[in-house]
Amino acid sequence: MLILLFYAGKDLFAISSSYIVEVIPRVSFRKVHHVPEYVAGLFNYRGVILPVIDLCQLIQGTPGRSHLSTRIIIVKYPNQKGDSQYLGLMAERVTETLNISTTDIKDSSIRVDEAPYLSGTIIDEKRIIQCLQLEKLFSDEQHAYLLMGENT
Repeated sequence: MLILLFYAGKDLFAISSSYIVEVIPRVSFRKVHHVPEYVAGLFNYRGVILPVIDLCQLIQGTPGRSHLSTRIIIVKYPNQKGDSQYLGLMAERVTETLNISTTDIKDSSIRVDEAPYLSGTIIDEKRIIQCLQLEKLFSDEQHAYLLMGENT
């Protein structure tokens, strides 16, 4: 299984490549008012308007910093109809992939109700990598207002 590694602050995270459409450089966003702080804005992706989620803001509560390696990960996010929709995830230091076996993912046995998207962990050399479960990134209520349009 191929995973993409990224940082939120000093913490290392991973997302399965099976959801990833493309990784692109950071672009300018149109700010959206009256939405949660983790919504970085909207941008035009190949003729489709996509919301961009700041993963640092979502996970740690602080805005992501603009590094040379800050990227937007375009993913197919599973929607409530059983389809998928495009979504941009902005992350820091997106520079590495890793091939792992599903048996490498260990249960951390810690459950955080506010962050159900945090799943197992991987120990790689001297690093602990927290896995992100994309399909649990948003609650049903968040999902309803973030991803209403059809854009796949």
